[in-house]
Amino acid sequence: MLRPLLPGLGPDGDGRPARASAAPVPAEGVRRGSAEAARAAARRTRQRGRGRVATSTPGAVPDVLAPGLRVVFCGINPGRVSAAAHAHFANPRNDFWRLLHAARFTSRLYEPVEQFELLSEGVGVTNAARRTTPGSGDLRRDDFAGSAERLERLAAELTPAWIGFVGKEAYRGAFGERPELGVQARQLGATRLFVLPSTSPANAAVPWWDRLRWFNELASRAFGHPPRKGVRALVLDPGDNVLLVRFEDVFGSWWSIPGGGVDPGESDRDALARELAEEVGLRRFELGPLLWTREHWLVDPRRWGGQRERHYLVRTEAFEPAPLFSAAELAAEDQTGARWFAVDELETVVTGPRRLAELVRELLRNGPPPEPLDAGV
Repeated sequence: MLRPLLPGLGPDGDGRPARASAAPVPAEGVRRGSAEAARAAARRTRQRGRGRVATSTPGAVPDVLAPGLRVVFCGINPGRVSAAAHAHFANPRNDFWRLLHAARFTSRLYEPVEQFELLSEGVGVTNAARRTTPGSGDLRRDDFAGSAERLERLAAELTPAWIGFVGKEAYRGAFGERPELGVQARQLGATRLFVLPSTSPANAAVPWWDRLRWFNELASRAFGHPPRKGVRALVLDPGDNVLLVRFEDVFGSWWSIPGGGVDPGESDRDALARELAEEVGLRRFELGPLLWTREHWLVDPRRWGGQRERHYLVRTEAFEPAPLFSAAELAAEDQTGARWFAVDELETVVTGPRRLAELVRELLRNGPPPEPLDAGV
């Protein structure tokens, strides 16, 4: 069964697992509640860390740090809203906290005032520069003086597995070089570095699903699970309409070609027979050629390190979807329906794969490819 990531999986889906246990951190590292509590925690951290330079960044927003974290997120600097709240990413239009939850870094959606609760999830937060500005464009080069050295000491003393830079400019400010998104060649000792899209409202031109894709990749790498094998079907009727299943959660809705995971020892054909019956009620079909392959990160990172899929063509007569699963079983998977789409309609919705309309048009124009094509994300 295709099962969507609980919040905000995007144009694909996978299993809803039990929550993973929290990363072990010292009890004294977990702080709760108000801005005053956050400031008090920062003072205690600085007092405990005298002579240990990495554990605190002076400024309006305290560091959220402890030894042995899975990921420390590094923003560029505090904005005015965050400085006033004494909390990281406090602007309600900033997607940082929603993306953390959607990518399963956190077991629930946290508020900025709860920032010290992140430590119990194996997550920390810091900034590359400490000075508060109206926007990152107001920073000067000397605001980043010593930033690289502090991050090196942070990595050496607290040994996080990853540092995730929230925006290219946070990384560039610290290290003086322009990065690409994703894993960086540079490491700080054993700590690996990853650059994410900015979550700022100023970066709203980058779609939610694109930002989530990078957060999911970092989560998948940080949790360290193996990739999942998946199989899907492009189901076409005689009029070349496409059958899609709909998923919906608190972050939006998307449509996917049907399919899901392949169980150990199961063939692609048997897995598709199971998935198509469960999701849309298609029980008799001829399996056509392999069309596309797809490797992506938009699956549950607490279970899988991405997903590797094979997409087959299935031609069938038009039919009314009648899933084998009950309405309650479908609802438990966040699946809310299935219907046929004309090819031109595919561009009006979020789909998995994202460029599904383009791929279908190419198939109808040229026929199945001699070798499977990369379907993209």
